[in-house]
Amino acid sequence: MATNIKDKIAKLLALAESPNENEARAALLKARELMAEHKLRPEEIKKAENVKVVRELLDVTCTAMTNPWACALSAVIAEHYCCRAYRNRGSGRKLNQIGLVGLEDDFEIAKRIFLYAYDCVISTCKREIKKDPTDPPGTYREKCNAYGWGFVHGVNAAFREQQEEHQEWGLVMVVPKAVDDSMADMGKKSSFGKEHTGGWRDAYRALGYQAGKDFDPNSRLSGGQRRKVLGVGV
Repeated sequence: MATNIKDKIAKLLALAESPNENEARAALLKARELMAEHKLRPEEIKKAENVKVVRELLDVTCTAMTNPWACALSAVIAEHYCCRAYRNRGSGRKLNQIGLVGLEDDFEIAKRIFLYAYDCVISTCKREIKKDPTDPPGTYREKCNAYGWGFVHGVNAAFREQQEEHQEWGLVMVVPKAVDDSMADMGKKSSFGKEHTGGWRDAYRALGYQAGKDFDPNSRLSGGQRRKVLGVGV
């Protein structure tokens, strides 16, 4: 029996202990359905106990003017992979450092996918968006940010479409209570945020949006490319 099925059932059984009666009942029914389908007994399911919550600041920074879309991108990807994103900013500083919180296995996946998505945006900006010396100051930054915001909206739209196609994932693809509890001392978490794309909204948001919708780490990160970009051992 595939390990991921047992893990999925274990997560559902953990959700079945939720204080929300409707959520608990739905989780338990789905868990029983999967156990019957795959002929599994309760003792064969690994309990989701003593899980480790990982909190880590990543090597990605942004400000309100430079890469402000990065915080929104981290929030969208983190939540889709059962994690949370947050920002860390020192007193009197404008620079935000992006971090993620999640259960150990979820965290590793969310981290790698976010870093790859972020790299996709930065690489495309450097490769495709030209600096014109006749442009007013700040124009290149505005173009790049417009593309970045478009990418975030495209990724978010793709995730929503995926969830609508696979509504049965709804009870499994949730942020565990242990993760949210671990953030009690951290203040406000990162959210989708509000885009600021200036006069380049239409042209670059359109390009970025399509790139975001087409973003597929499962097909684009394979073999040597996956190991190189994500730092996975050979």
